[in-house]
Amino acid sequence: MNGVFAMNQAMGLESMLRALTERQGRQMPVQDQAYGLSGAAPRKRCRAIAVAGGKGGVGKTTVSVNLGMALAKEGHKVILLDADMSLANIDVLLGLTPTRHVGHLLDGTCSIEDLLMNAPHGLKVVPAGSGTRRLAQLGSGEHAAVIRAFDDLVSPPDYLLVDTAAGLSDNVAMFAAAADDVVVVVCDEPASLTDAYALLKVLSRDFGVRRFRMVANMVRNVGEAKQLHQKLARVCDRFLDVALEFMGHVPHDERLKQAIKRQSAVVDLWPSSRSGLAFKQLAGAVDTWGEPERLGLDRIAFFSRQAAVATGW
Repeated sequence: MNGVFAMNQAMGLESMLRALTERQGRQMPVQDQAYGLSGAAPRKRCRAIAVAGGKGGVGKTTVSVNLGMALAKEGHKVILLDADMSLANIDVLLGLTPTRHVGHLLDGTCSIEDLLMNAPHGLKVVPAGSGTRRLAQLGSGEHAAVIRAFDDLVSPPDYLLVDTAAGLSDNVAMFAAAADDVVVVVCDEPASLTDAYALLKVLSRDFGVRRFRMVANMVRNVGEAKQLHQKLARVCDRFLDVALEFMGHVPHDERLKQAIKRQSAVVDLWPSSRSGLAFKQLAGAVDTWGEPERLGLDRIAFFSRQAAVATGW
C-alpha cells in the first residue's frame, strides 16, 4: 500500500507540474521538473536594479557597465538596459554598434529579444536611441510598455541593471520605481549630494520607494566614501522616511579613465586595478542581498508577471 501511495503521490505532483507549465504557456525544462519533484529550492526570481544619480556626470553609466560586467564574469546572467532614452551611451562605452533601439520596440517592428546585443563575458545590452526627439518625449504609457516588454523574455536574466538618465524626469522616476532596488551614485560635490537627495525625495514621496543603496564614486578612499554616505543619510533620517544603505565605493583610478577611452569596461581590461577590484566588491555585495520585496500592484514593476525563472541563456 505504501508503494502504491508513493507512486500515486508522484503522479499527482507530476500532473500539477504539467498543469502549471501549460498555464504559463511553455513546457518547464526537465531539470526544473526534477527540482520540483525532489523538493529542492526553486531558482531565485530575476532582480531588477536601477542605477540613478540625480545629477549628470557622477559616473552612473560607468558604474552600471562595470557592475553589470562584474556580475556577468561571476557567472550570472545579466541584461543592461540603457534607460536614457534620448542620450544613450552604453553602446558607446562598450564599443557596440546597435542597428535597432527601444524606439523600434515601441513601434512594434521588433521584440525585446531582437534588441539584445552581446557584450563581453555574456553581458547583454538593450540599447536606447541617441539624439532621437521622439524618445525624449515618451509618455508614461510608453515607459510602461518598455517595462512590461521584459515580461516577454524567453530566458529572463538573474539581474537586470537599469541605467537611468540624469535629472528627475518621469523617465527616471518610472524606471527607478519599477526596479526591486535603487542604487544611487554620488560623488564628492555639493550638487551631487543635493540632487541625490532630491531624487530620493521624489521616489519616496511620489512612488513609495523606502529603501536605497548608495555608491560613492571617484573618491580617494573608503573613509571619504563613508563620510559622503553619512552626510546624505543624516539628511534622509531627518526629513525622509527612507533607509539609505552604504553599498561601497569606486576610487579615483587612471585605469578606469583609460578603459573609458578604449570603449571597454575596466573589469574586462584591468580586473586587478583599484577600480576593477572595487567593482568586483560591489558585485559581491549584490550577491549578499536578500530576496527583493515584492512591489504592490498599484505600481508597475519589471518582471511583475514572472511566475518562474526559465533556464538557459
